[in-house]
Amino acid sequence: MPRQRLKIGDLLLKAGVITEDQLKAALDHSKKERQEGRAKRLGDCLKELGFVDDKAIAKALASQLGYQIVDLNGFALSDDMQKLVSGKVLRKHSVLPLGYDPEDPQAIFLAMADPLDIEAVEDIEIVTGCRIEPVIATQQDIQAILDRYYGSEEAMSAAQKFTQQHKERIRAEEDAAKGAERELANAPIVQLLRSIVEQAVRSRASDIHIDALERQVRIRFRIDGVLVEKMTYDISILPALATRIKIVSGLDIAEKRRPQSGRMTAIVDDIEYDIRVEVLPTVYGEKTVMRLTRANALTRAKSELGIQPYEMEKFNRILKHPNGIILVTGPTGSGKSTTLYTALSELNTPEVNILTVEDPVEANVAGINQVQVNAKAGLTFASALRSFLRQDPDIIMVGEIRDSETAQIAVQASITGHLVVSTIHTNSSAATVTRLEDMGIEPYLIADSVTGIIAQRLVRRLCPNCKEVRQATETEAKLLHKDPSRPPKICVPHPGGCPKCNNTGYYGRIGIYEVMEMTSKLKRIVSKGLGTDELEEEAKKEGLRTLRDNAEAYVLQGVTSIDEMLKVATIESDDV
Repeated sequence: MPRQRLKIGDLLLKAGVITEDQLKAALDHSKKERQEGRAKRLGDCLKELGFVDDKAIAKALASQLGYQIVDLNGFALSDDMQKLVSGKVLRKHSVLPLGYDPEDPQAIFLAMADPLDIEAVEDIEIVTGCRIEPVIATQQDIQAILDRYYGSEEAMSAAQKFTQQHKERIRAEEDAAKGAERELANAPIVQLLRSIVEQAVRSRASDIHIDALERQVRIRFRIDGVLVEKMTYDISILPALATRIKIVSGLDIAEKRRPQSGRMTAIVDDIEYDIRVEVLPTVYGEKTVMRLTRANALTRAKSELGIQPYEMEKFNRILKHPNGIILVTGPTGSGKSTTLYTALSELNTPEVNILTVEDPVEANVAGINQVQVNAKAGLTFASALRSFLRQDPDIIMVGEIRDSETAQIAVQASITGHLVVSTIHTNSSAATVTRLEDMGIEPYLIADSVTGIIAQRLVRRLCPNCKEVRQATETEAKLLHKDPSRPPKICVPHPGGCPKCNNTGYYGRIGIYEVMEMTSKLKRIVSKGLGTDELEEEAKKEGLRTLRDNAEAYVLQGVTSIDEMLKVATIESDDV
């Protein structure tokens, strides 16, 4: 196809992806950004204004120009291609060389988010000495591959640059405030933090751990629930990196002796992320943990939670109760907040007044009144709950029932006609009743107020690209409560994984749920003050599927592995 000076805006307009008004608004936005010294491509401006997304642009360009669209999910960049062009040049143009054309060794396929970028094509041709054959990929996919192969190299370069500057600094004993001013204006440390956050997002990490070791700063990402070491830097970087994080998350830069909690936001690939920051003083310096949450990730559809169809019916019935307490239980990081926010989104209509008290507020939800706990100001879960009862609420969410006072007020609120949803830390749905009794709640009040208890865990999904199928062993069959003489087929992670799953054998996580609906029979058992075992036994007779049962179901469905099942469900005496 001859190279024409086509314009992406005209093509998107012709394809019906955008309107003339939207194109004009994007052009005006681009002009304004350029005047302020921030030159941006028109496609980026259209995405920034929310008119299109990467996939829509790719489809429109492919349709109008006749280029092929490629899916880079799981793509592995060959050594030849890595040596052909530097990561800096690829980043500049947001392109990715895929490989040589089998029919023409002097041509390479080049994945481009904007195949109309003649300058990018000409630059890559000059650098490689090859003819370029453009194919279309989304900018997000291209950036994810570039992160995987060049991200650590770029971050290391920024870190080394800063370390050198640090060693050359003459006035090392400046006070903390003046030091912070210098660090804020220091481009390398700002670039380093931005690079770390972007790599974490594109690696699907839920948390970033910045560990202070004796001689090094260690950066680890928690991916699918497992910590993975990504990079290490000289320990001299730590004070500046910690200061930069404190500045952007609103913390006290001079305070280094006590833990601090803060919050920041970041935009990666045109998507906003909320980041909770926790700073903890350790022997060799301050350790920082940053929890990443996509701004709208917690408010998702119920169908995306991973609840099995037979559990979803109970979940729906529990949500329809006009009053009572719905409790979600599970360890830290098991997805309780996601379940709570999903329930609130389901209940969030203009006809109801919803109030939440959280520590911290994890996601801002339109139409819901959210309160942040502030112990210094005397705003605790209990004091907020008392105030809520004077705010004419219909639905109240308590981030966590931590103490007897909060539990008592929540129970009273539910009995007086309000729906209360909250979390509590126990090992199973049945054990939650015992936990409330330990907090001093009378059994008859628990029976009267609790309408449903949901226990949950998260397990890693087997990578759909490389998982293997084999016959279960005799021991595995027993673990799955199947006849050892006729073992079922199960899926297992591929040793060494594949590029799509970063060679782990797992990709993403899914929830395992245990939904206990408090029926009249179960309420009678609770009101009599009987133990956890009696309650669970009766619940099973009424159809309760335990965490173990649902974990087994996912193993037999090929969703997860037996190893993951055993992490969330204890081995029973008759298993082996």
